[in-house]
Amino acid sequence: MADRKRQSLVGEVVSDKMDKTVVVQVMRKIPHPVYQKFVKRFKKYFAHVESVKPKVGDIVEISSMRPMSKRKRWRVKEIIRESVKIG
Repeated sequence: MADRKRQSLVGEVVSDKMDKTVVVQVMRKIPHPVYQKFVKRFKKYFAHVESVKPKVGDIVEISSMRPMSKRKRWRVKEIIRESVKIG
């Protein structure tokens, strides 16, 4: 069977307190319907973690997968940029 193209998103990890799960916040810019100025819209996704271990503040790429639980339908594909600690 051919490997199909899965949907992928890029976002920031906002929580890593769960076991094998992180919460990723994805930001997108859409034009305002009246004023045409771009406004930010945020959505949070629960993503499964297997091999990579992202921390809060990391920028990660997530890809869709079959439902794993009630809210978990994404998998962390890779860490794009690690967070930097100041101080």
